[in-house]
Amino acid sequence: MIDHPFLPLYNKDSKILILGSFPSVKSREQMFFYGHPQNRFWKVISSVLECEAPETIEEKKKLLFENGIALWDVIASCEITGSSDSSIRDVKVNDLTKILKEADIRQIYVNGKTAEKYFKKYTKSQINRDAICLPSTSPANAAWSVERLVEKWKVIKDN
Repeated sequence: MIDHPFLPLYNKDSKILILGSFPSVKSREQMFFYGHPQNRFWKVISSVLECEAPETIEEKKKLLFENGIALWDVIASCEITGSSDSSIRDVKVNDLTKILKEADIRQIYVNGKTAEKYFKKYTKSQINRDAICLPSTSPANAAWSVERLVEKWKVIKDN
């Protein structure tokens, strides 16, 4: 069983919550979200927000906080082989109530179908909120170009 190794990123000004499934091996090593160099999350989010792609963890935090974006993952612990979403078993989910009490989250998005699957299965009924599924920024979602991802992810600017 692998436990999620780092805390959610949010503050009282967060308006949007983006949930991934579970951190990749690279993210667990870096102790921060979307750490794999081939994950397009930072490229997509910076394009949507029309700013330069952040390089350091501090720059990434600053970008998110300045734009009212919170990050967390649906899964708190699971069995997983490497970073393979399809290998996820024995899921325990994160409790989102603390974030939802402390921040004015107006919309929840899930990054990809795996996050959506576990959100719908476990989290939705706990918090009585829906989430909008956006196409995964993972390199495993090779069918989606960065340009297509940016077009779909632009919906977060409407909140």
